[in-house]
Amino acid sequence: MDAQGRGRVENIDPADQWVLNPDTGEYELRLSPSAPQSAVPGPRRRAARAADRAPVPEAASGSRTTAPDRDAPEVPGPRRRRGVPEEPAPGRRGRRPAKKKSKAKKALLWTGGIMAFVLLGTAGAAYLYLEHLNDNITSVSDDGAGTGGFSKDKAINLLVIGTDKRTGSGNEGYGDSGSVGHADTTILLHVSKDRTNATALSIPRDLIVDVPDCPTEQEDGTSEVIKGTQGVRFNTSLGQDGRTPSCTMRTVTELTGVTPDNFMVADFNAVKTLTTAVDGVEVCLAKDIDDPDSHLKLSEGTHTVQGEQALAFLRTRHSVGFGGDLSRIAIQQQFLGSLMRKLKSNDTLTSPTKMIKLAEAGTKALTVDSQLDSITKLKDLGLELGKLNTKNLTFTTVPVVDNPAEKVKATVVLNKATAPTVFQMIKDDVSFTEVKEQAKASKDAAAAAAAARLKGTQSAASEVRVQVMNGGAESGSAQATLSWLQVEEGVTKSENAGNAPAALSRTTLEYGPEQAAQARKLAAIMGLPGTALKPGESVTNSQGLPTMTLTLGKDFKGAGVSLTAPTTVPDTVDKSTADKVECAK
Repeated sequence: MDAQGRGRVENIDPADQWVLNPDTGEYELRLSPSAPQSAVPGPRRRAARAADRAPVPEAASGSRTTAPDRDAPEVPGPRRRRGVPEEPAPGRRGRRPAKKKSKAKKALLWTGGIMAFVLLGTAGAAYLYLEHLNDNITSVSDDGAGTGGFSKDKAINLLVIGTDKRTGSGNEGYGDSGSVGHADTTILLHVSKDRTNATALSIPRDLIVDVPDCPTEQEDGTSEVIKGTQGVRFNTSLGQDGRTPSCTMRTVTELTGVTPDNFMVADFNAVKTLTTAVDGVEVCLAKDIDDPDSHLKLSEGTHTVQGEQALAFLRTRHSVGFGGDLSRIAIQQQFLGSLMRKLKSNDTLTSPTKMIKLAEAGTKALTVDSQLDSITKLKDLGLELGKLNTKNLTFTTVPVVDNPAEKVKATVVLNKATAPTVFQMIKDDVSFTEVKEQAKASKDAAAAAAAARLKGTQSAASEVRVQVMNGGAESGSAQATLSWLQVEEGVTKSENAGNAPAALSRTTLEYGPEQAAQARKLAAIMGLPGTALKPGESVTNSQGLPTMTLTLGKDFKGAGVSLTAPTTVPDTVDKSTADKVECAK
């Protein structure tokens, strides 16, 4: 059954189930009982949700019947309202039977489709229909690799994974038909705490990374640790050796330092159904393209693509840019930006037909982690993401360089000059775009006050007196820092004061009024931001002399590593925003 077929009653289009309520003057959804559906196959499919099913009463004859559909009101009289079921015959009720748990593997999902679905937060009415489609959702264990799920009052980090597994109707002819389903396309979507901006960070599939050991839930409920591998392609973090999406999540955490809250995974069919549901996505080409591998054949200029043609556009790489995976990433980012603009347009948001088709296609295509396996959680996530303005959504790619160990260039490695800055900006929730908000003004004022603490004269290093304490940093950090300060930086009046009374999330330097010049010098040596300086009262060291207190927090990265957070993207990092049309070259 196609994505539009679910929820039909005797060939009635789902959109026609929206009827005018004469009492309120508004359109309301009237859902009818669906015909029995086969279970949606998926990896370790969760059992049917008991909470979503009403208790089943006994019939008068003693046989068990199912409860009537909750959303289908009774209509008096013999005349049947369009989209509303007739009164069921005695002994029969209209509610569909519970789906059986499937042990079959579900095809994982494709990035473009899932990005479309999660941005449906602007259309709250669609979620009435998502209630009807709750059982379409397939979940996979996150194996403890995430944060435990996104929060409404914190920044959101969503890992979107697209696989190259060729399952699904019409996909067997695309190249590597025997693929186990690697992480072919991966995007870390960071949405700011205040929801004013977001960054979509693409991770190249051919990036050389270390895949860590991955505790993984098996189908029988047991756990197995899949051994990690060093110096391998990023895409092997999924599928290879039985790795699940939670292993890709762990690999992203090790690579970027950002722990995703949730993951979503998609296959080729999601692109086909979702682009068709919105009547196509507009793309732009700076030249003619005829790619026999992806089957994309388009002339220079603007086109609207959907279905197979949209999938071909996302898969093309040999005819654009340098002909590699990085060029394909640029194509995908252009496509996603256009898709998001389409989803936010009035033509989409005011069309019940399109919204229902999107909801049908989205839930059918969706595989999520075990912390995001209910329609309520998906609705909440969608509403949070829907607050975002596309002009403040930045697409960028992990900065990389060609692998110097290869004569024939096939893989890439991190650009160590710029990648750490990009990762740190995401960790610190720093916008890649200029966002003008009232809240930003107060934040800027606080930052200015902190910066002022760094301005002024500085003492000589030999005059700085400080005690170093470990307040959450890696074991041994206080002694290592002490040695570095004394030997490398000439801060000889320093001592190790052991562990702090409590762990701190960030490193601090506390000092008295007469020690401000010393504090500025030590901040310059260590790369401490103004926010780390805490004016107060001085304490005495083991010799009874006044001293400052440097407490190494959980953010401490090692002796000599600056803790000053970046505030701007390096000029060499490519980036674009979702509100602008860019043509593939």
